[in-house]
Amino acid sequence: MTDGPLSVVAIADTDSYVKWAAALLGTLPKGSNADLLIVETPLAVSAAQQQTALARSGLDPERVRRVEFDDLTAALRGLAPDAVLVAARGPVVRVLIGVVAALDPRPVIVTGLPGISIPETTAAIVHRTQSDLFVLHSTREVAAFSRLARRRGLSHRFALARLPFAESAVTIEPAALGGTDLVFASQAIVPHEHADRMRLAQLLLSAAHANPGKRVVVKERAASGEHQTHKQRHGLPALLRRLGPLPENLVVSTESMARALDTAEGLVTVSSTAAIEAVARGIPVIALDSFGVHDKLINTVFVGSGLLGSDEAVIRREFRHPAPVWLEENYFHDPAKDDWIAHVGQLVVLRRAGALPPKPGRVRRGGRVRDAWERKLALGRKDRSLSGAAVYAAVVPLRALLRPILRPYYRRKLRAA
Repeated sequence: MTDGPLSVVAIADTDSYVKWAAALLGTLPKGSNADLLIVETPLAVSAAQQQTALARSGLDPERVRRVEFDDLTAALRGLAPDAVLVAARGPVVRVLIGVVAALDPRPVIVTGLPGISIPETTAAIVHRTQSDLFVLHSTREVAAFSRLARRRGLSHRFALARLPFAESAVTIEPAALGGTDLVFASQAIVPHEHADRMRLAQLLLSAAHANPGKRVVVKERAASGEHQTHKQRHGLPALLRRLGPLPENLVVSTESMARALDTAEGLVTVSSTAAIEAVARGIPVIALDSFGVHDKLINTVFVGSGLLGSDEAVIRREFRHPAPVWLEENYFHDPAKDDWIAHVGQLVVLRRAGALPPKPGRVRRGGRVRDAWERKLALGRKDRSLSGAAVYAAVVPLRALLRPILRPYYRRKLRAA
């Protein structure tokens, strides 16, 4: 391990990444220095979301501050960390990693994904090519991403960490809890279609009517007007209001998931990481399979878990605990297998010795023009660079002109695939 305390700074912007980064920092060894910089992008967390995301993370709120993108380099130089955890969605993550990589001497660059990451995707690793270490949360994920990287000819160093929201117990026993709430973990993009989301709203209403003495809590990630990591269409609160007057036991909540689970009888979701958080606390789960089980729903990870269930199971509150054989491979491995901190320590030793291997970004068509375009897309109005404004002014009309011409080509490629 390193000589002297480890210093790690995380940079994040959206709700799920702020929550993940704070919680991961909270697992660092005692005596480490940990700071979180929330970058002001168009989808950055609100003050209320920030407070919720930090709840029970183990990170001192005094070590959290918000910075403008233009001030990020100066903030990182002032903190002089050994390592930087870059926690953002793509392609924002690529822009932020570029800032960190330009520091001299550069810190160790750590990145990762904030929840269930099965199915593995090429985009996830391509956006994070310039990182030194990629953190995942199950032995299954590490194996899947390692295979994908080899197949794509990409060089990545993957590491394992228990999901920081999950408790550290190896064997998860059903908890003797007195909660009575059916907590539904809402997601912005799953299911996606309006008809499916309306069906979901009707299911929650039916579940409330079926048990008038118990609450159905629709746990949203954002209040009206707040942003989420993924843009939400057809929000459940609005769809529920269309169904007419709602029973008193059907409520919408934006409190932290940890607090929502304090009063839960069971959790229902399509594929939210909240299912893992609930399992870790011994709270039974239904992973709703009413819309199918496939990669687009991000719920294939639950095949074989015993957690998949139907609309009828939700209405009857037939919550279930996972099959023991599923746990070890999926998020509940022996904590002794966690190696992300050891990997960070090894890389920091190399950095302090001036021997950290270079990690150049991918060479892509477009060069600086493409970099300026991606920065503008990632930061929106927060990008005040002249190059971003110039490229945006030139490219947007060109895209509008070319889109009708290129659309048939891309359709043919999609059909051929």
